[in-house]
Amino acid sequence: MIGFAYVAVDVSGQTVRGHIRASSIEAVRQQLEQRQMLVLDLREGEAGTKAITPKGKSRLSAKALALSTRQLATLVSVTPLEEAMRTLVAQAERPNVRQALEGVHTALLEGRGLADAMATQGSAFPPLYRAMVKAGEASGALQSILERLADGLERDQEIRGKVIAALVYPCVLAMVASGVVVALMTFVVPKVVEQFDSMGQSLPLLTRGIIALSRAMTQWGWLAGLLMALAVAGLVIARRREDIRLKTDAMVLRLPVVGALVRDLHAAQMARTLATMIAAGLPVLEGLNITAHTVSNRALRQATEAMAEAVREGGGLSSAMKRAEVFPPVLIHMTASGESSGRLEPMLARAADYLDREFANFTSVMLSLLEPAIIVVMGGVVALIVLSILLPILQINTLAMG
Repeated sequence: MIGFAYVAVDVSGQTVRGHIRASSIEAVRQQLEQRQMLVLDLREGEAGTKAITPKGKSRLSAKALALSTRQLATLVSVTPLEEAMRTLVAQAERPNVRQALEGVHTALLEGRGLADAMATQGSAFPPLYRAMVKAGEASGALQSILERLADGLERDQEIRGKVIAALVYPCVLAMVASGVVVALMTFVVPKVVEQFDSMGQSLPLLTRGIIALSRAMTQWGWLAGLLMALAVAGLVIARRREDIRLKTDAMVLRLPVVGALVRDLHAAQMARTLATMIAAGLPVLEGLNITAHTVSNRALRQATEAMAEAVREGGGLSSAMKRAEVFPPVLIHMTASGESSGRLEPMLARAADYLDREFANFTSVMLSLLEPAIIVVMGGVVALIVLSILLPILQINTLAMG
């Protein structure tokens, strides 16, 4: 029996390492596959375990990962992989990106595959990313897999950039308007109240309400802020418990607008990942297992895990989606059509494109309505404050003229 050291991705999406004894390297791969583990690196020797231990690297930013993937996909089409990686290292500007790419290049020079070399950089490259690269190497379609990864990462960056750009102005507008309202309630209204109190005149109901609110903000505003901070901190601490996080994530999915957006985003990501893995020759079950543990929403993760279990028991992918009751009907219908026609991979890709377009169109419309909504709401609040000040003045003038 020979000793082998390995690095693999388990069903939870975590990178694990260990040592196993077997008669051959093929026997080791079979044992790890039976444990539902995706092998990233495997080598003979007792000392190999330490040699392939992933280093504690920080994860690359989404922008850096997308750019590096696109450059690598372009370079590997015209140059050998080692030369392409060396070029990437020379082009890298940020120190952390250069360090991660240098580590991958060094591992390539040692004779490892690209996915195995990325595994040496710890969390710099996500498990799902490495698994897809591994599938591309195994199927001989590394360039196409890298192009698909780059397309997906760039698409995510584009959507994220549009949302952030559209939110900047409304957020600044809301902050300025809120500051104006707070200044009116804590500085202007108290000064006006002093004048009204000296007159001994009965004030309108609206004015009395605004005065009461102003006094509450002046005297107890610090307490309200403290209670809000404690509530947020308590929620963050409580969400560390899996049962509470599962309940809160399920509540998010039931929200009228946000829930549908979260479901559609997850459905698009899962469909695109499965389409890429099927194109690389990986089974659907393996794609589901890896995808499930990249989902941050615990309710959606639980539904995806249930889908994987249903597929493992011999069920169809579309029927498993339907039983999960969290996926949009268009994805279920297109998946069923792909299964019946034997064109599952292109149908999943089309469904992902459709869901991405729907998300982009919906967020564009909603964000375009957000700015005028903030203006109307804040304008109404300021109008109420001004009206509460003007009403007593008009009342006094009427009495004086009478």
